[in-house]
Amino acid sequence: IAILLYDRFTVLDAIGPYQVLSGIPGAETIFVAQQPGPIRDEVGSLVLSAAKGLADVPHPDVVVVPGGPGQNDQMRDGPVHEWLRAADQTSTWTTSVCTGSLILAGAGLLAGRRATTHWLAMDELGSLGATPVGDRVVSDGKYVTAAGVSSGIDMGLALAGRISGDHVAQSIQLMIEYD
Repeated sequence: IAILLYDRFTVLDAIGPYQVLSGIPGAETIFVAQQPGPIRDEVGSLVLSAAKGLADVPHPDVVVVPGGPGQNDQMRDGPVHEWLRAADQTSTWTTSVCTGSLILAGAGLLAGRRATTHWLAMDELGSLGATPVGDRVVSDGKYVTAAGVSSGIDMGLALAGRISGDHVAQSIQLMIEYD
């Protein structure tokens, strides 16, 4: 499970799914970025370390793209879009939280698909070719998108249920005391 990091990401968009998905038995959950090393959050005061660069993780089973104000810098075609398109060819699940769906849509992965994002970015999501849906979590085939910030936990739990069964997802939910 590869969680993409980039400068000025929203912490809970990455950590919520990480907390849930890392609880799946046998899961290896890692943070990836263009280059391994420290990546600052949207405030600039919290640093997460990307254990691997994009080239080190060419075929993750699950891709998670968080949102955040740094998403704007990820909308141009380049290494992140190239990696997303390549990883998507073999991934079982390609997912996003908040404005991370704009990055997926910008890479061409959500064209004609139902998807969600933060409520402030719904119009932009539509302009990128996706069909915006106002639900907290939206599934369209192997693509699972979550609305704003805290909904990444919901997306993680839904995905955990699809990967390992409802009992595992409910156990994770109980352990993190998420109602």
